[in-house]
Amino acid sequence: MQNLLIKNAKLETGFSYINGHIVNTQTEIFDVLIMNGQVTEIGKDILSSNIEVLDAQESLLMPAFREMHIHVDKTYFGGPWKACKPAMKGIFTRIEEEGELLPAQLPVALQRAENMIQFLLSQGHTHIRSHCNVDPQIGTKHIEITKEAFQKFEGQVTYDIVAFPQHGLLRSGVEPLIREAMKMGATLVGGLDPSVIDRDIDKSLHTTMDIAVEAGTGIDMHIHDPNTLGAFEFYQLAKLTKEANKVGQVTISHAMALGDLEGKELEALTATLADAQIDVTSTVPIGRTTIPIPYLYDNGVRVSLGHDSLTDHWSPFGTGNTVEKLNTFVERFKCIDEYSLNRCWKYASGGITPLNDVGMRVWPQVGDLANIVLLDAECSAHAVARRRPITHVISQGQLIFTNEELVGQEG
Repeated sequence: MQNLLIKNAKLETGFSYINGHIVNTQTEIFDVLIMNGQVTEIGKDILSSNIEVLDAQESLLMPAFREMHIHVDKTYFGGPWKACKPAMKGIFTRIEEEGELLPAQLPVALQRAENMIQFLLSQGHTHIRSHCNVDPQIGTKHIEITKEAFQKFEGQVTYDIVAFPQHGLLRSGVEPLIREAMKMGATLVGGLDPSVIDRDIDKSLHTTMDIAVEAGTGIDMHIHDPNTLGAFEFYQLAKLTKEANKVGQVTISHAMALGDLEGKELEALTATLADAQIDVTSTVPIGRTTIPIPYLYDNGVRVSLGHDSLTDHWSPFGTGNTVEKLNTFVERFKCIDEYSLNRCWKYASGGITPLNDVGMRVWPQVGDLANIVLLDAECSAHAVARRRPITHVISQGQLIFTNEELVGQEG
């Protein structure tokens, strides 16, 4: 953690109203002093000697992002262009591919993981949750590689490593390997479609929870299963979450079934997830009904965003640009007014926004951890609607990215 004085930064300070409607976000220029990685003073014309000074030149100061669903361990990023093969058998095509692809990529996996982490930092992410394959072909080798990649960026990014049985916990017989991965330093237990992949909902969920209890960690489980099948799995997972005293420690990634339900079915399932404090991570997918993110959030289910991949054998389309991801979100949910555009930042920042729902400035405050992005934008609504660029990234008080260059790293 370092000391830094940010001069001439634009902070959001409130809303402007006409006839009772919010029409504009008010901003004002401030200096922000950071000591030992925390905000220690916010004011005008702050003076401090023997400290690094960054002139923000009236750039907008906003909370940094949290990338909550990515796979840094299996990527084409940093390598030659390669498109995906047709998925003739759906997810099973990709699983079959990995049997040969991932062992072949082991010599370049570390460098590509480092390249991806470096890029995500430049895009304003100061926390990254990476799902990491554990399977019969590579064992726990990807856990080792992912740990090593993140260690290169210690002090610049915090992270979670999810021990992820991509080929199925039961289907591929990797329960012992997942338990080993947790002892090696994985921070969360992963899982995948207990019905379609593992073919045994009860055993798959119970085994996953047993590993989490043994390791003293939480769970982040991919569930793509649709409609009432997916809903049934959510109910079973919520029940286990409460029985195992894991309330607030479980995430469902993708959670596609939530996009298939309506009315009382959606209302009841949302209430169950909120009661167990199960949060949801979405990529805001294009091509299938998006889960009702605003409804879930407004009814007590915390929702976060992730990119899943930048480019790999699953998809060639990821960008790692969360401003762009938020732009996709606001288009999908028709957030066209100043207020709704302003409120969307919370989905990408762990719930942190400069203004609360009634327009009071609540961030940054003295004592806050200094995870910050600066953008060339008038306000956050403008930044999201017009996909304005990030100019600087500050992580734990340390300036790590500026002018399209990662500070302190080669390449």
